Amino acid sequence: MTSADSITVPLSRYLKEQTTSTHESLDQRIMALAPFSSHARFACFLRMQLRLHHATAPLYQQPELQALLPGLADRNRLPAILLDCVDFAISQEQQEQDRLAGQAAGPKNVAQALGWLYTHEGSTLGAAFLLKQARAELGLSETFGARHLAGHSDGRGLHWREFKQALDSLPLSAEERAEAVTGARDAFAFVRTAVEELMAGQQPGAAV
Repeated sequence: MTSADSITVPLSRYLKEQTTSTHESLDQRIMALAPFSSHARFACFLRMQLRLHHATAPLYQQPELQALLPGLADRNRLPAILLDCVDFAISQEQQEQDRLAGQAAGPKNVAQALGWLYTHEGSTLGAAFLLKQARAELGLSETFGARHLAGHSDGRGLHWREFKQALDSLPLSAEERAEAVTGARDAFAFVRTAVEELMAGQQPGAAV
C-alpha cells in the first residue's frame, strides 16, 4: 500500500492491516500457554493484563484524547481488573511490580496513543471468547475473577463500532497515521513481553 493509498483507508482498517500478523501471533502464543488450565495459570494471565491496563489507564484520563474520542474515560477497565486481582489474592508486591512495568511503557505522543487505544479497545471483542473459557474451565464470571473481560452494557459490537467511528473521523496526516501504527505495534510488543515474563516465566500467582 502506498502512502497515498493509506491516507484514504479508514484508520481502524489501516491499523488492522498493519498489525494483523502480530496480533494473530500474540493470540496463538497466549493460548499455547494454557491460561485456563488452572487458577495459577490464569493468575499469570491476569497479571499480564494488569500491566497492559496500567500502561493504558493514563490515556483514558488524558483531556486531549478525551476531546478526540468522546466517552473515552468510561472505557477504562483498570478498576475492574484490580478487583479481579483481589479475587485471586495477587499480592500487593506483585501488583506494584506490574504497575511500575505498565507505567514505564506507553506512547510518546497523541498519535501513538491512538494506536495503543486501538489495540486495547480491540481486545474487548476477543474478551468474549476469553470470558466464555474462564467461565467454563475455571468457574469465573463478570463478578468474580474475570470482571475485566465483561462486555459493555450496550454490547461489545456496538461499543467497538462507536470507538472505531470516532477514530476514523479524526483528520490525521500521513505522518500521524504512521505514528498511530507505531503505537499499535508498540502495544502488541509490550503485551508480548509481559506474556513471556509472566506466563511463560511461570511466575507464582493465585492463592485460590
